[in-house]
Amino acid sequence: MNKYSHSHVFTSESVSEGHPDKVADQISDAILDACIKADPAAHVACETMVGPDIVVNMGEITCKGFQGIDTEAIARRVVKKIGYDAPDEHFSWTNFRYSSFIHGQSPDINRGVSRAVLERQGAGDQGMMFGYATNETESFMPVSTVYSHALLRMFAKLRHDGTLPWLRPDAKSQLSVVYENGRPSRIDTVVLSHQTTKEGAKKARYDELKELSREFLSKTGLITPKTRFLVNPTGKFVVGGPCGDSGLTGRKIIVDTYGGMAAHGGGAFSGKDPSKVDRSAAYYARYAAKNIVAAGLAGRCQIQVAYAIGIDKPVSFCVKTFHTAREGITDAGLEKMLSGGSVFDFRPYALTKDLGLAKPKGWCYEDTAAYGHFGRDIFPWEKTNRIAQLKKHFS
Repeated sequence: MNKYSHSHVFTSESVSEGHPDKVADQISDAILDACIKADPAAHVACETMVGPDIVVNMGEITCKGFQGIDTEAIARRVVKKIGYDAPDEHFSWTNFRYSSFIHGQSPDINRGVSRAVLERQGAGDQGMMFGYATNETESFMPVSTVYSHALLRMFAKLRHDGTLPWLRPDAKSQLSVVYENGRPSRIDTVVLSHQTTKEGAKKARYDELKELSREFLSKTGLITPKTRFLVNPTGKFVVGGPCGDSGLTGRKIIVDTYGGMAAHGGGAFSGKDPSKVDRSAAYYARYAAKNIVAAGLAGRCQIQVAYAIGIDKPVSFCVKTFHTAREGITDAGLEKMLSGGSVFDFRPYALTKDLGLAKPKGWCYEDTAAYGHFGRDIFPWEKTNRIAQLKKHFS
């Protein structure tokens, strides 16, 4: 009997770069980028809070040259780039009040992370991290997550280039996908809530958003006459962004990862340097899971890795392939391969070096802070360059 011989609906959401929580994430990661550029060994845990006409930074940063980093200027640049430029909306890059309460990293944490021998660098915290991949899309990400992000990126482009000048930065999307026998078969419902100007809060404008959404998603081959499109269901969305709701770093961890399709560990990503395995090990676990699926060893793969603070090697691995593994491949065999370290080395120093996390090239952490940390080829953890090694290991 096919273990997936049934139908079910799975839903994921995305939020735009102008969502209050994403404004906070982008500011935190922009400050992280500045610190790593000044000092690749910087230890950063930067939190941001945004609200009506206010931005606040808190957290712990130990960085050579930090005195020369203007965090307020960084925050204003990010808010301007997003598009908050209207003071009468009570959140604009020109007008918000700024406060910073950043201080140095705790010496008790630092003594576990810093080592005289770099290769013995300990994990920056305890905890468990997850990586996931599925063969249902070319990016090895769930359909509902991929197109929730893509829809909002499309509208952001139309807003930034002036095609739809009545759109404002705050937005959310949601896709409900019908699965038949374990594979996505159609999109059941699309929800789009997009902030507009007062002029844009008209039925004709909402109908335009609906038709643009239908046209864009029709390329997936999953839109049918039965697909429902719900645009601004409350009837009006003018007051938005940090004026409509406060925002905090790290409050969109499911949007950041796999849309709920896979498990998530205890920590958020944004504002944290690579010594924080909450972030770096989650990236590396995605890297490993994606290569396993790309190598054809399984149709789906979820990897859990766990650490103890100050210890360089993981304390455990757990792999689930959800009955999709190739004949002769077992979850236990994949766990043994991961723990052996011959294909993937999960020590914090090794994985940071492997992915170039301390010296980003062609990307920056600010890039990760909107529209998902996974499924975009610009990031090094999306490479599928371990396929040959995996096939050889399991030959």
